[in-house]
Amino acid sequence: MSLLTPAQLEAALRDIGAKRYHRLHPFHGLLHGGKLTRGQVQAWALNRYFYQAMIPIKDASLLARCEDSAVRREWRSRLVDHDGEHEGDGGIARWLKLTGGLGLDPEYVTSLRGLLPGTRFAVEAYVRFVREKTLLEAIASSLTEMFSPVIIGERMAGMLANYDFVTRETLSYFDKRPPQAQRDADFALNYVKQHATTPEQQQAVLAALEFKCSVLWAMLDALYHAYVAPKQIPPGAFVPKE
Repeated sequence: MSLLTPAQLEAALRDIGAKRYHRLHPFHGLLHGGKLTRGQVQAWALNRYFYQAMIPIKDASLLARCEDSAVRREWRSRLVDHDGEHEGDGGIARWLKLTGGLGLDPEYVTSLRGLLPGTRFAVEAYVRFVREKTLLEAIASSLTEMFSPVIIGERMAGMLANYDFVTRETLSYFDKRPPQAQRDADFALNYVKQHATTPEQQQAVLAALEFKCSVLWAMLDALYHAYVAPKQIPPGAFVPKE
């Protein structure tokens, strides 16, 4: 592999998103198109909670390894976004508002008792990746945020239009995410374009984004297999009451 210019590297990263981002997964087509039952939407929200809850853990592990104070100052805003400034604030609290609005007990959600094994394995693999890989690869793995504003727009419009059990307040988590994701993606993209200065580093950056796309895809594979087809719910996982 020859050395790419920063513009070529960005184009290669965006091409990965165009081909591998989980908005292309069949489960999202069903979710956004109003084709899921209330119980299936509950299963999605419950399992996604684990991903949301582990994002600050992932980011804290990245900060602990970062020796550049400027990068730490920039990155720590992600912790505030998800943990909030006080109890009841932040993205995790808003996600629990989503699960509560769908009729799920918050203690049950946060206990993780109903989590799919596939969700747990995928999310823990992502946290381990960020903890163990180079700082450059860890930052590059966050670049799925480049593509999240589009999927959030599709999700908001589709769910509000197609589900009578979903309200704007239920989906309040998504109101703040697009500008946060854009800010974070801009920083991470500039960082990797500046610091991936060898063909090997650029290849590692591309592989990191592919890995993160695979994590998100695997989470939806688990949901689809358990709750859509063939509907084989693993022992102990959440069972919709419908």
